[in-house]
Amino acid sequence: MSRPQPAVETRQVGRVRVHAIQAGGQQLDGGAMFGVVPKTLWSRRISADERNRIPLGMRCLLIEHEDGLVLLDTGSGNKETDKFHDIYGIDNAGAEGRTALEDGIRALGHRVEDVQWVINTHLHFDHAGGNTWRSPSGEVQPTFPNARYVVQRGELAYAEHPNERTTASYFPPNWAPVAAAGRLDLIEGEREILPGITLRPTPGHTPHHQSVILRSGGETLCFVGDLVPTVHHLPLPWIMGYDVEPLVTLESKRALLADALREDWLLCFEHDAHTGFGRVAYDGKAYHLAG
Repeated sequence: MSRPQPAVETRQVGRVRVHAIQAGGQQLDGGAMFGVVPKTLWSRRISADERNRIPLGMRCLLIEHEDGLVLLDTGSGNKETDKFHDIYGIDNAGAEGRTALEDGIRALGHRVEDVQWVINTHLHFDHAGGNTWRSPSGEVQPTFPNARYVVQRGELAYAEHPNERTTASYFPPNWAPVAAAGRLDLIEGEREILPGITLRPTPGHTPHHQSVILRSGGETLCFVGDLVPTVHHLPLPWIMGYDVEPLVTLESKRALLADALREDWLLCFEHDAHTGFGRVAYDGKAYHLAG
């Protein structure tokens, strides 16, 4: 499998520089990624392999905020087995037993110790797996030892009480060592956690999924997480089969994309293998990528 490119893409949002870092590649079943949308439609936009899997990225966003480095989501980490990587088509290996995320941070001239905040949109393994890492001695510890990790309180409670459907997505080693180190901050609802950085609940994929909005110098960027995982998911009814509350996702998308269109937001697409950033347009029937 090939890793999505480019590995790092930099944009300026007002006075703030942001870097989209590919934390690795991923391949998931196309039917699961598009839910009720038939293959005859989604396959016109993206091709599947012989196992019906489509190429995806695991894009994280590093924000050079005036109060310190802020990292949005962390990819899948280094703790899972080769069999697990094969099932989910994960290609994320980095140098020295770490992952492509750490490689990207290093390429930008930073260290994992420099990250001051980690914000998780939710705690699924491909968004929070890199919160922690397994050292050569086998110990699992926070990847970013000086960071405060931020997630919705309800998301943690949901992750800690999985059911038969959700247990395959939530792995306690991705957050328990962070909590044990006293570095996990739980919030409730919409909150500006740093000047210009607001966490906005966008439930549906999980009941407490959140998106992250950055405002600076009259410009706005939104890291949409799994609300709109790729540009192909911009049409309102194109919703993943993985979403536990798809009709809630529908309304979260309706509200957020209306704001994005009206205020000309730049969106960052976490799982798109090729397109990191874009703005939305509306043709009277559906949302799509502008330009």
